[in-house]
Amino acid sequence: MQQRQLGRSGLTVSAIGLGCMGMSQSYGVPDDEESIRTIHRAIELGVTFLDTADVYGRGANEELLGRALRGRRHEVVLATKCGIVGTPGKPGDGVNGRPEYITSACDASLRRLGTDAIDLYYLHRVDPATPIEESVGGMADLVRAGKIRYIGLSEAAATTLRRAHTVHPIAALQSEYSLWMREPETTVLPVCRELGIGFVPFSPLGRGFLAADVKTLDGLPEGDLRRKLPRFQGDALDHNVRLVGVLEVIAAAKGCTPAQLALAWLLSRGTDIVPIPGTKRRTFLEQNAAAVDVQLTGAEIEPIEACFAPDAPQGERYHAAMMKWLDRG
Repeated sequence: MQQRQLGRSGLTVSAIGLGCMGMSQSYGVPDDEESIRTIHRAIELGVTFLDTADVYGRGANEELLGRALRGRRHEVVLATKCGIVGTPGKPGDGVNGRPEYITSACDASLRRLGTDAIDLYYLHRVDPATPIEESVGGMADLVRAGKIRYIGLSEAAATTLRRAHTVHPIAALQSEYSLWMREPETTVLPVCRELGIGFVPFSPLGRGFLAADVKTLDGLPEGDLRRKLPRFQGDALDHNVRLVGVLEVIAAAKGCTPAQLALAWLLSRGTDIVPIPGTKRRTFLEQNAAAVDVQLTGAEIEPIEACFAPDAPQGERYHAAMMKWLDRG
């Protein structure tokens, strides 16, 4: 597996990581045993950048990684997050970026993960009630205490990034970025490059959509998150399925899967970009990892980007309650 450095931080990770959220929530019934086998297979393949958060499965996902990494912690770069604390849309609930909360959340994550230090610790969402300088200051205290090694932010706006970076170097920004969510190209990605901050796209396959796995909602479990997301509804879904049809044709001509093509496109955007596709199945993990070997020429990239222009997909990426959590700077 290729290695990449997250900006100028000095943190080196596998070129493709593994998002672990879906092992514990949002996409069907959890299967802990298969998830642990998937994590072990990831390590074998060199996919050693593992991403979780304290809110995933209400701590269950961190506990799962703690079990999977028992005796193997030294083989991975482990990232987790704090800051989402409640139900979206409830007044006074949702996010917490106060330094005292970050400290207590970090201690709880360390216990669940069974480790004495977290390699990359993100503030999961920016708390509008707490200046980002105070949140990052609290995280910097954790660096000095040896509890975390690098600081990251998730879904932070460009102005927030600049303010945060003056307090302590930010190693990585994690935000949604894919062929069907290209907004970062004109908002935060230029600032990341200016400041030397690595970029970690989550949902790089559009929550499975760019893998051509979801063309109707019929096969999705009742509790599947995608049933609530606007891009998977009605006319928007029909429109977006037609876009993926183009991706399928290009992938077939290239001799790869649509998911591999979508990941290869992201990897081609810059060596500071490290996508973290999520899966709880070894088969999909292996397919995703193989995307590092798919090399795209300019002539191949052109029709992909023409199909997936920034304004091509239809529908918001989140429902209204989740949109309230986004940092607007």
